[in-house]
Amino acid sequence: MILQSIQFGSKTINYQVFYSDRKTLGITVDPEMEISVKAPTGISLEKIEEKIRKRAPWILKQQDYFLGFFPKMPKRKYISGETHLYLGRTYLLKVIQSEKVEVRYKGRFIEIAKTDKSDSERLLKQWYKVKAKVKFAEIAEPLIQRFEKYNVSPKGIYIQEMSKRWGSCTPKGKIILNPELIKAPKACIEYVIIHELCHLIHHDHSQKFMDLQSKEMPDWEKWKNKLENILS
Repeated sequence: MILQSIQFGSKTINYQVFYSDRKTLGITVDPEMEISVKAPTGISLEKIEEKIRKRAPWILKQQDYFLGFFPKMPKRKYISGETHLYLGRTYLLKVIQSEKVEVRYKGRFIEIAKTDKSDSERLLKQWYKVKAKVKFAEIAEPLIQRFEKYNVSPKGIYIQEMSKRWGSCTPKGKIILNPELIKAPKACIEYVIIHELCHLIHHDHSQKFMDLQSKEMPDWEKWKNKLENILS
């Protein structure tokens, strides 16, 4: 493996070159925005750089696409008066002392009832995870049924904290969703689930994948942009 880079306008494109016994040169951009070049043994680095420059607009477009899956999680305080999101709506946090520990939303407030020794941040994050598990399954069910026409179905919907993705689809067909998604509007959650369901059919981000995503959610770009902006 060889690490290379080129300058394309104001952007630096870093890429990894892997040589193998193949006839054609392939370029991929993965969800971590890393660029890999699979090249025939013996091809010169100059030829590879020429190909990278030719495909640079596409590479940058792919990286920009994946950037929307990088959660932007601003630092929030866990004190009364701070704002927190739930399903796209903004709530004021209210922290009260109580013998009974619980979190609930009431009117325009998310209320944390806790003892002196309770950790407000931990309690709220636990509440988000519980809500995410229920709501994601609820939102996913009709979408999963819709994809049955393609003879695919996920092995399950799972919740997992991720620093660089809103969702992922494992090779075994498990769909994993970031619990932070529970802060976004329902349509943003639908977009991420549809994106991952499309990966059950097309494992890369080829044109066929993009066409399928657009077919199943024609306004996906609107909700992708909303997702990028709402948690900034």
